[in-house]
Amino acid sequence: MPKTTKSGKPKQDELPSTLQRSDPKAQATFTKTYDSAIETYDGDEQAAHRVAFAAVKHTHEKVGDHWEPKEEYGPSDDRAEGGLGTDAPTAGGVDAHASKKHLYELATRLGVSGRSRMSKDELVEALQRANNRESARARKK
Repeated sequence: MPKTTKSGKPKQDELPSTLQRSDPKAQATFTKTYDSAIETYDGDEQAAHRVAFAAVKHTHEKVGDHWEPKEEYGPSDDRAEGGLGTDAPTAGGVDAHASKKHLYELATRLGVSGRSRMSKDELVEALQRANNRESARARKK
């Protein structure tokens, strides 16, 4: 099922909840990529979702319960970089390629405790958990 209207705008009720709370560019990136991928993969919705989220991860990063534009275009983690057939772990929307300083600033915004003693990899994992908590909290509202 297409995620865009005939005029090309995202169907809000068809978007994942984290994208409903995100900017129009993230929504358009997801929906246009999804609609293209659904045709390419003969209606395989799971493949289309993976491809669409990989596209979003090139332009946006997950912060709490929504997606925010990244400063630099590019894949956010090894899985987004490797494509559909890779076994690389995902960072769940956290920009694992960002600087440690940037990750620390996000951890501060999200109230991650113990962040000052964390390595870059530990910050990525802590941000994933914080994002998941925030998304779950937002869905309950």
